[in-house]
Amino acid sequence: MKAILTIFLLIISNSFMVMAWYGHLKFSEWKWFNKLGLITIILISWGIALFEYVFQVPANRIGFKENGGPFSLIQLKVIQEVITLLVFAVFTLVVFKTETFRFNHIISFVFLILAVYFMFKK
Repeated sequence: MKAILTIFLLIISNSFMVMAWYGHLKFSEWKWFNKLGLITIILISWGIALFEYVFQVPANRIGFKENGGPFSLIQLKVIQEVITLLVFAVFTLVVFKTETFRFNHIISFVFLILAVYFMFKK
């Protein structure tokens, strides 16, 4: 149960992270947004990123083996990176319609899955 909760929280956390880091690129299509300066956009992104931490910190605390969770620190990091890339790929395809998903992307995801497999291999 802790493993599923950890992964669920990491997915939510990374969704906010991707929105904070890349969402403002799409928001620029809104006329009022174009009038904002860089500092204001940074502050908006920072405000969105706050929610990333609201979910990331509990995910790591729940999932960390020394806190009673199922994952080592390295395993948590690899899981988080894979989730980050998967969330980013979905976000890119759904929000940025100009991006395409190619065969080399599929191959890279296969290697990511293999990385997770080998991370958990004893």
